[in-house]
Amino acid sequence: MRKFGQLGSMLLAGTALCLPVQAMAAISDAEAQALRDQVAALTARLEALEQRLATREAAPVAAGGATIPAAAQLASGGAKPKGTITSIGWKGSPQFKSDDKLFKVKGRIQYDAGYVSAPPGSADQGFGSGSETRRIRLGGEGKLGAGFGYKLELELSDNSVDLVDTFVTYEKGGWLLTVGNHNQFQSLDELIGDTTGSTMERAAFTDAFNFERRLGVSAQYARGPWLAQFGLFSDDITALSNSSDGVNGGDENNSIGVDGRIVLAPKIGKTQLHLGLSGHWRDLGRTADAGTRYRQRPYLHFSNSRVMTTPSMDVQQETHYGLELAAVRGPWHFAGEGHWLTASRPGLPDPTFFGGYAEFGYFLTDGDSRSYGKGILGGVDPRSPVGSGGIGAVQLNLRYDYLSLNDGPIQGGVQNGLIGAIVWTPINYLRFNLNYGYLRYSDIPASVSADSSFALHTGGMRVELDF
Repeated sequence: MRKFGQLGSMLLAGTALCLPVQAMAAISDAEAQALRDQVAALTARLEALEQRLATREAAPVAAGGATIPAAAQLASGGAKPKGTITSIGWKGSPQFKSDDKLFKVKGRIQYDAGYVSAPPGSADQGFGSGSETRRIRLGGEGKLGAGFGYKLELELSDNSVDLVDTFVTYEKGGWLLTVGNHNQFQSLDELIGDTTGSTMERAAFTDAFNFERRLGVSAQYARGPWLAQFGLFSDDITALSNSSDGVNGGDENNSIGVDGRIVLAPKIGKTQLHLGLSGHWRDLGRTADAGTRYRQRPYLHFSNSRVMTTPSMDVQQETHYGLELAAVRGPWHFAGEGHWLTASRPGLPDPTFFGGYAEFGYFLTDGDSRSYGKGILGGVDPRSPVGSGGIGAVQLNLRYDYLSLNDGPIQGGVQNGLIGAIVWTPINYLRFNLNYGYLRYSDIPASVSADSSFALHTGGMRVELDF
């Protein structure tokens, strides 16, 4: 109130200066000087008040709503904020966001342990018990603004460090363009993340048919329930960077392939459906001189021993196509695929191999359901995670896995596998996966076992963290 009283006195003094000249004549020189001093003081106070108001409007707000003093801002090296503010979120790791720009740290850890029984008469020490660090992955992804984005990941697997997803993207409307090392839309099970799949390992045909990421350019368009994907690819980025001479040299690798996939994913009531069709063609070029084999492990990856294998063949081109069917409704999900691969051999019959699977899954915990989006099945966000009064999400999965590497004179073997899995997700980003597999084989080459038909038992557990 005292300040306002002083201000009122100054205003009155200022008003006095506006009196007619006749009245001013009665004021002495000393009184006139005093009035001028008061007006100057009033002007200085008004300027100071404007500066204080401007400072309060620009000052950031701390947690709890308190305003950070200007002195504290200057002490911390800050100035009046300009432009947008960067927010920091948490999705298993820090995520930084500012308008349409974003950066997130990504990583993955998978530890496996298990057991694979040996074929009759086999002295291969690759069977039995074993353990491994299945994957260690670290990288980042982000958005640069104006629709541009990127992803870069390094993976330690099989005693080597490789570039996995490494690409630049542009997105506008329903279009997504990708340039770099990425998946070529080979099959539903191959595209599903290895930390969100139903079992520890993907279907047998995805390994036997040599599915992998490759360097290329692709485009996809999504509208309503439809998704179309198309790409032109060479080879995986590691093969292209091989510095050796000859057939394995990256500078001599001229392989090229065309891949496409169409998905129809309508939602009918509470049921999410998925229907997919993919087609693929590849010319192996110079790499054909190294020979091509199609083979597969007894399910678990830590065993490097192949039970099923074709002889090395002079394959010049590969043509393959697949059918996909899946559905999610509440705690239930179903997925199944069939995939055919024809290997073209000059002057010889072209064998066709087939693989497929069918699976059912069910969540024992209330309210949990498998996610779906962008043409693939995802994981689960536990409704009642550990730490919030619940036990997380518990899922049971049962899969039938079939693979035939037999056609005419080519006898690589047949697998009929039954795999059961219990998957526990206590909190987001962390899973425990317990598997058992019964694998019945027939027409197995004599180089693998003295008996061409036999059964193997496998059991494994995986701890996996993905962020």
